[in-house]
Amino acid sequence: MTAIAAGVAIAIGAGYWIAHLQNAGNPVPLISESQAQSDSAAPADGERKILYYRNPMGLPDTSPVPKKDSMGMDYIPVYADDQPDDSGAVVVSPARIQTLGVKTALVELRTVDATVRASGRIELDERRQVVVAPRFEGWIERLHVNAVGDAVKKGQPLFTAYSPELQSTGEELRIAERLASQNAAHDPLASESARRLAEATRARLRNLQVAGQAGARQVFHAPASGVVLEKEAIEGGRFMPGEALFRIADLSKVWIIADVYEQDLARVQVGQSAQVTLEAYPGRAFAARVDYLYPTLDAATRSTRVRLELDNPEGLLRPGMFAQVALSAGDATPKVAVPTSAIIDDGERRVVLIALGEGRFKPQPVKLGQRGRDVVEVLDGVTAGDRVVVSANFLIDSESQLKAALSNLVEPDARDQAQASPTRYEAQGTFDALDAEGGSVTMTHGEIPALQWPAMTMDFKLADPALVKDIAPGSPVRFVFEAGEPGEYIITGIEPVAGAAPAPSAGGHGGH
Repeated sequence: MTAIAAGVAIAIGAGYWIAHLQNAGNPVPLISESQAQSDSAAPADGERKILYYRNPMGLPDTSPVPKKDSMGMDYIPVYADDQPDDSGAVVVSPARIQTLGVKTALVELRTVDATVRASGRIELDERRQVVVAPRFEGWIERLHVNAVGDAVKKGQPLFTAYSPELQSTGEELRIAERLASQNAAHDPLASESARRLAEATRARLRNLQVAGQAGARQVFHAPASGVVLEKEAIEGGRFMPGEALFRIADLSKVWIIADVYEQDLARVQVGQSAQVTLEAYPGRAFAARVDYLYPTLDAATRSTRVRLELDNPEGLLRPGMFAQVALSAGDATPKVAVPTSAIIDDGERRVVLIALGEGRFKPQPVKLGQRGRDVVEVLDGVTAGDRVVVSANFLIDSESQLKAALSNLVEPDARDQAQASPTRYEAQGTFDALDAEGGSVTMTHGEIPALQWPAMTMDFKLADPALVKDIAPGSPVRFVFEAGEPGEYIITGIEPVAGAAPAPSAGGHGGH
């Protein structure tokens, strides 16, 4: 039995040894080769899928695997979730949403406060001003109203005047009347002549605005109730025909002349009600009405003057005061509206960014209606229930940066890299050398995070050779450059940095 057991053990060992020799020449895989490649390419859970790697200098060159360029710079990965989808939406990772500070709001049916707001100033009602200006020469014997700002009533005496002209005209009238009555019986022709002379004298006194029997002294009365705004009359002073001695204005009604911008003119009509507020009376509003729209437009301010009329029974509204005018416009019907900050206007079209969820955002052109203080009516493009972007730090820039802002949401495709890359970069470094014939300079600069460039020495084109005419080689500088042709970068502005140390030398050098 011991011999049999030993033989079995030897047989098993021999079989194992033979199988091992066979597998050494042709090993049996534990999994298929295609499966192994699939597992190596598939990203682990939670990792972003890399589509390809693009050239860090903007050249139209991509690689399916990590690599370095001629200067030793790593190619930049382009991820699948950074690419636009078929609907035109872009996908932004949660980390980038956090970085951009994106906030959204719901599109709702809201009442649009379409009030037209304008600044204005209180002025006199030109139809409620009168001037007291005698039509004859004379002297002021006595003033009955002798201060600017005094309130007067219609018919109230203002001053007493003496006029030799009135005295002679009065005597002429009395003589003519006496001759007409004395010669009526025995000399009808002379009587008729005297009567015509008397009638002409009366007409002359009426033209001089002297009523009743003419005399050397006349009392002038206020032709309307109001406030004395100007007083040129001085007791004992002489006045000439047509000289304005008093200007009186009725301030029970005043005007407001407001400047309404061209874009709001269609919403302003004669008869429209308005509310007026003044800094002098905070918390109080005065009712006004649009009385007239002036027919001209100020080309400099793109605004038209609008005249409003309002009552001033308490005399609180003084000419010269500044006023804020709110003209009622629109209706209370709820409309599809979005916050004003959601509108992106590039001068050619108006766009909102619709949040589709899961980090996807779609630019959507919209047609706008009435504009309110905080919201804008949307006639076409979005519906109630949609969610739009209302705040992102890249939208704080001026409207001219709109295209760059939208393109910065994603890493562009390699074939569009030159066009989609930001067009303006700033850096600091050292001006090393000038190639006047080639129109280029050699610069040593620090890191440029926007392009993912490390510190290095490289060549730049010059937009204008005069940019560096006053800068000596070795000087620390601050410069601005733009992307030109693929792989080419052009300096558009450069200035010395006083007191700065030269940039440290970098290992790489490129000629672009």
